[in-house]
Amino acid sequence: MRADARENYRHLLAVARDVVTEHGTDASMRDIARRADVGLATLFRHFPTREALFEALLRTNLDALTQKAGELETSSLPDEALVSWFREGVAFVHTYRGVVDLMASAHADPDSALYASCTAVHSAGARLLLRAQAEGTARADIDGDDLFALMSALGWLVSQPSFAPRADHIFHVIASAMLTNRSSDDVKKATRRSAPIARAQRPDVKQQRSGRVKAPGRAPRLVSTVDQQR
Repeated sequence: MRADARENYRHLLAVARDVVTEHGTDASMRDIARRADVGLATLFRHFPTREALFEALLRTNLDALTQKAGELETSSLPDEALVSWFREGVAFVHTYRGVVDLMASAHADPDSALYASCTAVHSAGARLLLRAQAEGTARADIDGDDLFALMSALGWLVSQPSFAPRADHIFHVIASAMLTNRSSDDVKKATRRSAPIARAQRPDVKQQRSGRVKAPGRAPRLVSTVDQQR
């Protein structure tokens, strides 16, 4: 890819990220092209389908989640590794509105551009769960599909303005229910070094970063260590 083509690609991806952050996965390709000040044909030349665009947007985060699971497997106790990774996953599925539906359909479709990354994330979570179950620290009656469902449900729930202030409490309740003989307080201690699962951003800081003030009443953005490292 030529240098100018690479620059155009990065520009389109940056604009797409802003538009999708505002409108979720229902964002219009035409709106993205307009905001990027290019023709629709130019956008489709770089991203032939909507799914190709989302694959480019999500791939880095999905791969980071898979890598994080591998790191936790070798550095943390099974139950702590599971809870820490689950927290990262909840933060990720809140990245863009509608990403849960996108991942669920991609995981069931081998022809999807997101299939490989989604399957890797699903397998990574299931592996951490099995490790904790083998140690007797996680419930034996749940599997990788249940873990993904809980992650998706929590990601949606804490995106609702009425529940966002209680995001951490809700997370601790659900996470403790996945474990055996662990209370919500124990889970809080295990994740005490993690960033708050939902953190409000001051409008003036948001404006400095994007030139736009966040609309009043919008739910706080979830924060993961992956986000902190970006």
